[in-house]
Amino acid sequence: MSKTEKPRSNVWYLLPILFGVIGGIIAFFIIRKDDPRKAKNCLYVGLTLMFIGIMFNMLVTPSIPELDSGFNINI
Repeated sequence: MSKTEKPRSNVWYLLPILFGVIGGIIAFFIIRKDDPRKAKNCLYVGLTLMFIGIMFNMLVTPSIPELDSGFNINI
């Protein structure tokens, strides 16, 4: 008995693009039985975009001078 794969729409890639890892996980669990290859790719897209976001924040945050010194609270 072989599983028949039902091709799913490429619109499923919007879920991880818009919602990151959470969207990738949701897309993975919804389409994993119908199209396992696309399900894995959705998960990878979500993880990749999360990694890119973290790297972007690590590069941009130090260049903002307002975030440099504490909370400016006088006690």
